[in-house]
Amino acid sequence: MYTAVKGIYEKGRLTFIESPPAVEKSEVVVLFMKEQATVESVNPTGRKAGVVLGSLSGKGYSIPEDFNDPLSDLDEHM
Repeated sequence: MYTAVKGIYEKGRLTFIESPPAVEKSEVVVLFMKEQATVESVNPTGRKAGVVLGSLSGKGYSIPEDFNDPLSDLDEHM
């Protein structure tokens, strides 16, 4: 079983943001990720990045009534 725990590596030190599981000894893998942009990031036009809810309303897009119904194609696998 794998457990992911967030932390920050800075100047040769690893500081956990979350508590790791209580184990006596375990092999670990450390993944270095690029810094992520903050939620407040903006695109070059100066507007906030992302999709505005309802922005496609009235533009010809619709969700079929049976969208959440089970798929019959998968019946033989269940």
